[in-house]
Amino acid sequence: MMRRVPVFGVVLLVVVGAVLLAPLPLPPGAVRSSAVIARSPGAVFDYVTTPGNWPRWHPSSLAVAGATDHSLRVGEVVDEDFIVAGYQGRVRWTVVQRQVPERWAIAGKIEDGGSGKVSYRLTAVEGGTLFEREFDYARPNLLFLLADQLRVRRQVTAESAEALRRLKAVLEGQAPAPRMAGVEATAGEG
Repeated sequence: MMRRVPVFGVVLLVVVGAVLLAPLPLPPGAVRSSAVIARSPGAVFDYVTTPGNWPRWHPSSLAVAGATDHSLRVGEVVDEDFIVAGYQGRVRWTVVQRQVPERWAIAGKIEDGGSGKVSYRLTAVEGGTLFEREFDYARPNLLFLLADQLRVRRQVTAESAEALRRLKAVLEGQAPAPRMAGVEATAGEG
């Protein structure tokens, strides 16, 4: 004899699923990290705002394409293949702010509809540059908010800390630059 699933149970499951996945105006997630780097603000700025360098120091950056060979100006665009907190995708970044050598920001749209913003602030300090990085990312629904609280934010925070550790090591000459593979430059974009 086959058991019938109660209609109430199915309706409840559908309602809970709809609530968890419904688009909501939730505040973005944010991860902030910083490091003091024994280099001038100008040298740090030029390096971190040149997308071809990203896969060398950021563990989430798998490859870049487009305008990758210079410090990007406002309005320039670059595509990046990434893996963040176990999620792999492609994002199109557009430079939205540039004040050499103090501030730089990019806004990104992920191919599947997500979004984020990365901002850099550089301040001259004794012995080098205080480099501050902010990553703000959309949390479009309650399911993502829950995942963010349970796992995503912790992983993104760890990845950001590792990125700044690598950046500091590379710019201070303490370690060879990690992987060069995956950097793609395409002429004519940007």
